[in-house]
Amino acid sequence: HVQLVESGGGSVQAGGSLRLSCAANGYTSTSYCMAWFRQAPAKERQGVAAIYSGGGSSYYPDSVKGRFTISQDNNNNTLWLQMNNLKPEDTAMYYCAARPARNVGWVFSPSTYKYWGHGTQVTVS
Repeated sequence: HVQLVESGGGSVQAGGSLRLSCAANGYTSTSYCMAWFRQAPAKERQGVAAIYSGGGSSYYPDSVKGRFTISQDNNNNTLWLQMNNLKPEDTAMYYCAARPARNVGWVFSPSTYKYWGHGTQVTVS
C-alpha cells in the first residue's frame, strides 16, 4: 500500500518562501517519476514540478521556473518542493503524486499518476 503524505504548507506574504515535503511509504518501484501539482478553487489541477528517480531530469512550467525547485532523497523516500518569491497566484492546495517511470505521457498530466497525497494548503497574500 503506497502512502504519500505532504507537509509544510502555510500562509506567507508575497515574496516569501515555503518548503513542502512529501513522505513516500510503501513505494517499491525503483524507477519512478514524482511530481507536485496544485489546484486552486474552480481551477484545474496543474503540475508545478516533476522529477525522475536516480538523479533524473526535472521539469517545471514557465509559471514557476526559476522560483520553485524540486528535489528528492531516494534513501528515505522524501520529496521536497522549495518555493521562493511566492506570488498570490501560487495560492492553492499542493499535492504530491507518483507514477512508475515507465508510464508514458506528459509529466504534468494528472491522469498518468497512480498515487496521490491528500494535499497541503499554501496561501500567499
